[in-house]
Amino acid sequence: MPLLSIIVPVYNEAKTVRQILEKIDAVDIDKEIIVVNDGSCDGTDNILREIKFNNLKVIHHKNNRGKGAAFLTGLSEANGEFVIIQDADLEYDPDDYSKLLSAIKKERADVVLGARFTKGYRGSFIPRFGNRFLTGLLNLLFNVKLNDCLTCYKLFRNQMVKSLNLKAQSFDIEIEIVTRAIKNKLRIVEIPIAYHPRTYAEGKKIRWRDGIHAILSIFRYRFN
Repeated sequence: MPLLSIIVPVYNEAKTVRQILEKIDAVDIDKEIIVVNDGSCDGTDNILREIKFNNLKVIHHKNNRGKGAAFLTGLSEANGEFVIIQDADLEYDPDDYSKLLSAIKKERADVVLGARFTKGYRGSFIPRFGNRFLTGLLNLLFNVKLNDCLTCYKLFRNQMVKSLNLKAQSFDIEIEIVTRAIKNKLRIVEIPIAYHPRTYAEGKKIRWRDGIHAILSIFRYRFN
């Protein structure tokens, strides 16, 4: 059993997928890398077929089903003691895995979130405002004090996250994970991480309609 299962949902990331996988592979941790190609149509699938690591497994969705669906496919194959989500762009630094693993062990946590705002958030105004607003709304409705509920870096104990019975198929998987953890009274810890936001011109995929969907998801998970 590897220590860490790294699940990488990928959709149309031909420009960065090779580089991020090389960075993940270089991290000196007992790990498995599970890439789920979510129906990419930009040549990502061909690049993935060229990459050969001993600890790499690639799964292909025939059609684009969403980040949540890709994560859940990867989770079903995860054998590590711990699981983390890794976006296929270069916004998050795999060198932070060790810090997250150290925190989950020392703090006896069930979930560790990599908080982007503790060191000052860089990037475009709209994504920055949206993240702060959504985290504030979640804090208000769930009576918690999180710094960054939408961070990609969510590290969990494998059996714990599988017990949450997650269903979200799109970007709202980020909201579902956190709200189900809160409702199940799991211990959540946040630690600062490095963050290098890309612009929309560089391929950032989140749009304003995803923010509206996230607001509705927060209310749905709070009152259902």
